[in-house]
Amino acid sequence: MISEFLSRLTAPRPEPLTDGDARLALAALLVRVAQSDGVYETAERETIARILTTRYDLDATACEALMQSAEKLEREAPDTVRFTRAIKDTVAYEDRLAVVTALWKVALADGEREAEEDALLRVVVSLLGISDPDSARARHQAQGTA
Repeated sequence: MISEFLSRLTAPRPEPLTDGDARLALAALLVRVAQSDGVYETAERETIARILTTRYDLDATACEALMQSAEKLEREAPDTVRFTRAIKDTVAYEDRLAVVTALWKVALADGEREAEEDALLRVVVSLLGISDPDSARARHQAQGTA
């Protein structure tokens, strides 16, 4: 299932993702950012679960299933550049912008602003095609200052 999904996502001319596939890809990106500093803490996993539960109106069982699939996809996904560009090509701007806010929430979940997470977020935001002003607003919103 994951390999088929990745083949579709990274095809030369990918089709727009279905709602379920977009959820999975975006959840995997959240996991990738959470793991970028080498530590995948409970606070980060809980933040991802809250984001997914709220964004997609999931119950605990559905959220856990999505989290497990996202963690597996993250392990098998190609490098961040190809993975993120594939998401950009298949997910609407507004959804990508909402994900940037969520990515900042995950990066800040442990109360630390790690250099590795900042660096990855700068790359991911650019590859997602999000403008600098929109990215700054997303970060402020995630910090609760917007």
